[in-house]
Amino acid sequence: MAYSSPSVIKDAKVLMVGAGGIGCELLKTLALSGFPDIHIIDMDTIEVSNLNRQFLFRQFHVGQSKAKVARDAVLKFRPHINITPYHANVKDPEFNVDFFKQFNVVLNGLDNLDARRHVNRLCLAANVPLVESGTTGFLGQVTVHVKGRTECYECQPKPAPKTYPVCTITSTPSKFVHCIVWAKDLLFAKLFGDKNQDNDLNVRSSDAASSSKNVEDVFERRKDEDIDQYGRKIFDHVFGYNIELALSNEETWKNRNRPKPIYSKDILSDEPAQQNGNLEKKYESDELSVSAMASLGMKNPQDIWSLKENSRIFLEAFRLFFTKREKEIGNLSFDKDDQLAVEFVTAAANIRAASFGIPLQNLFEAKGIAGNIVHAVATTNAVIAGLIVIEAIKVLKNDIKNYRMTYCLEHPARNMLLMPVEPFEPNKSCYVCSETPLSLEINTNRSKLKDLVEKIVKAKLGMNLPLIMCASNLLYEAGDVEDDMIAIYEANLEKALAELPSPVTGGTMLTVEDMQQEFVCNINIKHRFFLNSYFLYSVKKFLESNTIMLEELNKFIVFLFFSLSSLSHVALR
Repeated sequence: MAYSSPSVIKDAKVLMVGAGGIGCELLKTLALSGFPDIHIIDMDTIEVSNLNRQFLFRQFHVGQSKAKVARDAVLKFRPHINITPYHANVKDPEFNVDFFKQFNVVLNGLDNLDARRHVNRLCLAANVPLVESGTTGFLGQVTVHVKGRTECYECQPKPAPKTYPVCTITSTPSKFVHCIVWAKDLLFAKLFGDKNQDNDLNVRSSDAASSSKNVEDVFERRKDEDIDQYGRKIFDHVFGYNIELALSNEETWKNRNRPKPIYSKDILSDEPAQQNGNLEKKYESDELSVSAMASLGMKNPQDIWSLKENSRIFLEAFRLFFTKREKEIGNLSFDKDDQLAVEFVTAAANIRAASFGIPLQNLFEAKGIAGNIVHAVATTNAVIAGLIVIEAIKVLKNDIKNYRMTYCLEHPARNMLLMPVEPFEPNKSCYVCSETPLSLEINTNRSKLKDLVEKIVKAKLGMNLPLIMCASNLLYEAGDVEDDMIAIYEANLEKALAELPSPVTGGTMLTVEDMQQEFVCNINIKHRFFLNSYFLYSVKKFLESNTIMLEELNKFIVFLFFSLSSLSHVALR
């Protein structure tokens, strides 16, 4: 018996955002369900690491647009439907509210909070239903968001993501944590863990890949290879050659900053290939106390090393692992209490960060950064994609009573995989869909307009092209700004809020607007003098201590001085 699509499907025009793990499964399911007109937005290109779960892609597609290849793959078995791909960022100006209004429903298969919030606001402004989704390993969820009927995507606060997409880690890092995860879970694991594991650090050119049997594995040490030469070979491969190879794919960098290849000869040109430490005898009795920092005479873990210093630490830590802890190699896993491992990962992360234009961090901060990859599971993506289509059909039918938020969970005791619940009503306190004013507590005498724009309006409120007004006075505007106003806005950014042409003090109401999102938010400013929270914690500990050593007391006094000299703080509620 032939399958007949419901009329709501035959007349539907659907927008998909994301053509990755969920997106591939979703596009296939939409096509097989009879959806005739599908539009796809995705800015990414296909990576080797995608191939184990994004089944529409093949090895020869690596480097090509995900949206375009996904379209071509589906048209091979559903040639009579219309699929329109956009190799672009959904936050680009062309995808405005008018663009969204042409669709009956929007289906999200995104992997980051910022883009999800942006799509949510466009759907609200265009009054188009949104079906949101996400997966993490064996877990996942599908949620329905209809303006005025259910909560919007931002009605409930979202926790900061603690896991990161593999594609971002291996190819397009934008945060230091991405570099830490790369250094810890890929590079460290590859060099010192299971030697048989395969990952994207084995990148070769397409020519080399086609004849890989005859190509030397960079990570294999030759019998006659000096340890320092081996270290520099690894350095040049992961920080130089791999970056150059990535740069050869122009599509990837159209909307991103291009990374810079880093080779050891350019950084350490004035040093010999052998750069041994000077504490050889010290470590003979206690191998776990081996330290590249100590070997190179570097003591303070809160110093931010230069690129040259990071390179020296990287090579010295590499050498010490192979000369002092050789028996452990092949069985090591990263341990934050392993000093040498932390030094190696910090240095590797910093070198990679330098390549991608990301600010470097000290060892103390790097050690405290938590990040872990949860690999996507193809079957979870397939289940979630099916649930998205089910909810999309309900939305098209306007079957409000049967809308469901469905969570893919593990309940072994109850033999339960899926947990459907009825959608919640809109949150009356939501500043996005209910237009509730926000309160911002801030030191208006110390905090600059730049802090407000970067840390609050962009980072916390998720606006891309903000416009900030105090009463009828325009304080700042991003985007297509007239030349004579650019200098004025740049000057305003460097002024304290209370010193602006229209002073922002306690009781001031600011209006912040993003024209692209058609989103407006009012912020009630409350002036407040803040004490550093860690300072207060230190005071508490100081008072609780029964015995205070003189050295500890001196440290406390120094810390007290610096805390009192930097009391600027902001809080958003």
